[in-house]
Amino acid sequence: MLYPGKAKKAYQKPVNYARRGMDLENLINEANRYYLDNDMAVIYKKPTPVEIKKVTYKGKTEYIEGVLREKSTLDYTGVYKGYYLDFDAKSSKSKTSFPLANIHKHQFLHIERVLRHNGISFLILQMNDRFFILEGNVLMNFVNNNERKSIPFEFIESNCLEIKPKFSPTLDYLNVLDKLISKKEEIL
Repeated sequence: MLYPGKAKKAYQKPVNYARRGMDLENLINEANRYYLDNDMAVIYKKPTPVEIKKVTYKGKTEYIEGVLREKSTLDYTGVYKGYYLDFDAKSSKSKTSFPLANIHKHQFLHIERVLRHNGISFLILQMNDRFFILEGNVLMNFVNNNERKSIPFEFIESNCLEIKPKFSPTLDYLNVLDKLISKKEEIL
């Protein structure tokens, strides 16, 4: 029984940020399977280099302890139209900016190396229920010319290419990547 003036409180599920980027990764993995099945591109998620330290059993349950063997670079690698691709998926709950702390120092270094060897490196960003490709050159230019610790959403909207979700695959990022390749070929 509710007393007058006492509204029933709605149950609010606790926020869990541990798997925040998994939805985006699932969309990318779906697209990559579609591209491979239709012979459009060969793109794979790199396995995380883990070293198993200890395996224990308690009843029928197996517990595995491990550590990262080395720092991973970016999550995805592949070939499309003769170009080497190297990219990562990043999500942000912030509505106003993308925190640069979401990108590790060794990832910045890796992006620079890929670009230096004429590969295509980028981030697929998910922000404000929208998806963008942030080209490696644009990212590095922003980082090298700004003191900010985050990229404003306005910058992302005006300097990144938006990926519009569709039916199959849901996150067809190759269509957007074609624009980057055209731009790259004009320069060469």
